[in-house]
Amino acid sequence: MQKSHNDLKVKSKIWIEIGGEPVFGSGRRRLLEAIDTHGSISQAARAVRVSYRKAWSHIEAMEERLGMRLVERRVGGKHGGGATLTRDARRFLEKFDRLEEGLARIVDRKFTKLFGTIR
Repeated sequence: MQKSHNDLKVKSKIWIEIGGEPVFGSGRRRLLEAIDTHGSISQAARAVRVSYRKAWSHIEAMEERLGMRLVERRVGGKHGGGATLTRDARRFLEKFDRLEEGLARIVDRKFTKLFGTIR
């Protein structure tokens, strides 16, 4: 008996590279969103389950490769420090969201054309 394709779903993933090096994708987006939510790189790192060192490394790599500041840091320790996203970071996130949405629509249409209705 042949299975129906009605339960098939298509998933796509997009990321940005420069010179073969990853710059931005879903994991780094979650990190920036967590910084925005928590106001702290260390709390954001815990929320996305990466070490502080790894989070910091991702931020530095994104900023260097994109050529823009993404996170404003305030030194001050436990009660006075913090981090916020820059205006450039917010714009970048919005553009990436639009890119992902557009790609998802294209992939969904192509999938439906080839395999039938998506449930």
